[in-house]
Amino acid sequence: MFAKRTLICTLLILCAPLLQAAGDPLAGEHKARPCAVCHGNEGVSISPLFPNLAGQKEAYIVSALKAFRSEERRGASAEIMWGQAANLTDEDIADLGAYFSTLQPGQ
Repeated sequence: MFAKRTLICTLLILCAPLLQAAGDPLAGEHKARPCAVCHGNEGVSISPLFPNLAGQKEAYIVSALKAFRSEERRGASAEIMWGQAANLTDEDIADLGAYFSTLQPGQ
């Protein structure tokens, strides 16, 4: 009985990130309008200086935006992104991640 409970608890802990609600791509599409200035209307960058967001993994976009929001991420355009991400909520970030991950590069 103890082993069964331990196994169930372990599985719940390991699967917890998967059980979290994913972002809403439709809400993310609306929230992505300011991103289009640098990252293009469909997540394909207008300049080689900015990365394409279309087709990126949702978890990567979420992680990157949270790192920009906390100003932990540094690099070429980090200061621009700090300002863009500063007022994003966790829900906004999840929605943006869901949206950009559904796009296909070159659409």
